[in-house]
Amino acid sequence: MKERIYVCHTYYHVYVACLKELALPQEKQGRATLVLSTMSNDFGNLKVRAAACPLFEDVVLFDEKEDTFFPELRKYHTDRGNLLLNMLSRMKYTKMLGRLEKSYVPVDFRQYRDIYVFCDSDPIGYYLNYERIPYHALEDGLNCIQYYDTARYDNRGHFSLKAWMAARNLIFIQNGYSKYCLDMEINDKSVVPYPCEKYIEMPRSKLVERLTKDDRDILIRLFIEDPDELLEKLVCGAKDKILVLSEPLCDLTVRKQIFTDIIEEYGTIDGRQGQILIKPHPRDVLDYAKEFAGHIVLSGMFPMEILNFIPGLQFKRVVSVFTVPNGITCADEVLFLGEDFMDKYEAPELHRQNEQI
Repeated sequence: MKERIYVCHTYYHVYVACLKELALPQEKQGRATLVLSTMSNDFGNLKVRAAACPLFEDVVLFDEKEDTFFPELRKYHTDRGNLLLNMLSRMKYTKMLGRLEKSYVPVDFRQYRDIYVFCDSDPIGYYLNYERIPYHALEDGLNCIQYYDTARYDNRGHFSLKAWMAARNLIFIQNGYSKYCLDMEINDKSVVPYPCEKYIEMPRSKLVERLTKDDRDILIRLFIEDPDELLEKLVCGAKDKILVLSEPLCDLTVRKQIFTDIIEEYGTIDGRQGQILIKPHPRDVLDYAKEFAGHIVLSGMFPMEILNFIPGLQFKRVVSVFTVPNGITCADEVLFLGEDFMDKYEAPELHRQNEQI
C-alpha cells in the first residue's frame, strides 16, 4: 500500500499539496505521488521540476477529459421539465461519466492509503465515486466557497433531496456531499455561508508559518524556472510596486478594459505613478506583454503565494478582482474588488452566484 496521492488541477493546488507534505515529519516526506491534470491548465515543464523535488516519489500527468469530450453524454443535459425524469437522467449521467473517464485515469487509486483531490467537481470526482474509492477533498482556492458555493449553486432547487441522493451515490455533488468523500479541507469555516458536516478547517497560514528557509527554497526551485530572472524583475526598480492579479474575465476586449481601468484607478500611490507588475492567471490568454507593454508582466505559471518567499520583495499594493489575494503577505495593502466592481462590466447574475442559491 502506497502512502499518499494528490490530484491537482492548478498551480495553487500543487502549492497546497507541497505545504501539506512539508508539514509532515521529515521521515514521512518524499513518499507522495503528484498527479497533474492537464484538463484546464498548462503545467509547462513543472512535471520535470516536481520529479526532482524531494517531496514527491512520483509525478504523473493525467489527461482528464471533460464531459463535453464524450458525445454520448449530451442527451443527459436536456431539461425534461420534470424533477423525477431529470433525476433519473442525472443518475445515468453520473455513472456513465465515471465509467467513460476510467480509461484515462493513469494510476490505480486503490493502491493509496490517502487520496487528496482538489476540485472534485471535475470528472475525477465522478470516477472515484463510480469506483467507490474513498478520498479527501480540498478547497479549490483560498476561501473560494465564501464567494461561490459551487455545490449549492449547481444544485439550487431541491438541494436537500439532491444532497440525500448524493450521500447514497445515486448522483454526484462536489465539495463534501458525495458518499465517498470522507471530508473536505477548507481554510476557514467561519466565512462559509452554508456549512457542511464534512468540512474540516486547516488554515493555510498555519502551514506557511512553519516553513523553514530550506522549505521556502524548495518551493521557489519547484515553481520558478529561472529564480534569478524573476528576482531581477521584482526587486529592482521603483519602491512603489503595485501588483495586479489578472483573471480570465469576460471576453478579451472587455478584459483588457477591466485591467486598463484597474491600473488607471489603483496604479498611483500618493499621486505618484507606481511600478505596475501584472501577474497573469494561468488560464488567462490575453497577451498582457503586448497590451500592457509599458509595465512588467510576470509569468502566469506559478502560484502567487511564491512571491512571499522572494527576499527583499514588498508591494505597496496588491489588486485583485475575484482571486482572494490574502495569500500574499508581502504587501502593505491588499484590495479585493469583488462583485460591486464587476457589476460595471457584466450582468450581476453572472458573478453573484451565492445570491442565487
